[in-house]
Amino acid sequence: MSQYRTFTAADAVDYARQFGGVDNPAALCSAEEIGDGNLNLVFKIYDDQGNSRVIVKQALPYVRCVGESWPLTLDRARLEAQTLVEHYKYCPQHTVKITHYDAELAVMVMEDLSSHRIWRGELVKGVYYPQAAQQLGDYLAQTLFHTSDFVLHPHQKKAEVARFINPEMCEITEDLFFNDPYTDHERNSYPDALEPLVASLRDDDALRIAVGGLKHRFFAHAEALLHGDIHSGSIFVADGSLKAIDAEFGYFGPIGFDVGTAIGNLLINYCALPGLLPPREAADAREQRLSDVHSLWTTFASGFLALAAEKTRDEALAYPGYSQAFVRKVWADTIGYCGTELIRRTVGMSHVADMKQIADPAMRTDCIRNAINLGRTLILAADHVEDVDALIARIRQAG
Repeated sequence: MSQYRTFTAADAVDYARQFGGVDNPAALCSAEEIGDGNLNLVFKIYDDQGNSRVIVKQALPYVRCVGESWPLTLDRARLEAQTLVEHYKYCPQHTVKITHYDAELAVMVMEDLSSHRIWRGELVKGVYYPQAAQQLGDYLAQTLFHTSDFVLHPHQKKAEVARFINPEMCEITEDLFFNDPYTDHERNSYPDALEPLVASLRDDDALRIAVGGLKHRFFAHAEALLHGDIHSGSIFVADGSLKAIDAEFGYFGPIGFDVGTAIGNLLINYCALPGLLPPREAADAREQRLSDVHSLWTTFASGFLALAAEKTRDEALAYPGYSQAFVRKVWADTIGYCGTELIRRTVGMSHVADMKQIADPAMRTDCIRNAINLGRTLILAADHVEDVDALIARIRQAG
């Protein structure tokens, strides 16, 4: 990447003037760096009236919170942009629009979503968007179906798998989801009081075998072009609107990984709510999360099956009953990957605001404990949870 340089705010403004696609680009005059993640610089570009017009995002060649000792491929910017471009083809109403990207500079320009809010922050505050889960289910059905073998010719599918090979970012997922939380790893972080519980994860043979199977399917099952990190922090919401962002982990993998990650983050919030809100509000919000889980899955499953009935091109996959059997397999994967998301967000390094913003340390520990126990339960029960109603019954039983 001989052309690569790390952008300053002035660089971002100049770039947006060239590639932002806005009327009167000369009016763009300032930038604010708003990135709060570990991997990128994100600049909000303002015009001379103080209006935010576009976003310029640049990948850094290392993990931001660690530094240059943890290098990362800059090719992830291309992969992120191309994943979002592909997803936008099939679900423009729920995918951020990429207007330009440059592989050499690892930079993309995208639509400004200042009218929206990050969903995780809204969930933490107890703000309810009743349409969001259904819209996310629609996004997952549309993007995962249209990039799968149900639609793509085998030659095209294999070419797409090759185009979206993402080994370095996948390795991060493989470590943080399936390795670190089940070993005594320096990246792990959790309350000292939970050491016996976390240690029991390492010694649970049935759990470790189930996690091994989930990791193996993550390696081997190139079912569709995943977002790869579709959690509530990579989703913008507004009244009546939802947009997916941040797809640098995009690659072809098991469909249940994306669906399970999405549901897992709703359940992290479910587990955290007793520490975030007063008791009556927390109880109401927990019922909303269970409703969200039900809506997300049923929208995804019904949407995927409707698309399969209408658009499946492969003769064998179009045989009556196959798509239903496939979605049942996706359901089992979804439950398992949901469990690994709960554990990696509480034991591993990728902690989230749902838990971190619980002010009382004892309550925070209790909420983390509940999330770990729920994650373990779901991983072990993945092949035995019949449907989403049975899942919700198990969650209520677990407390």
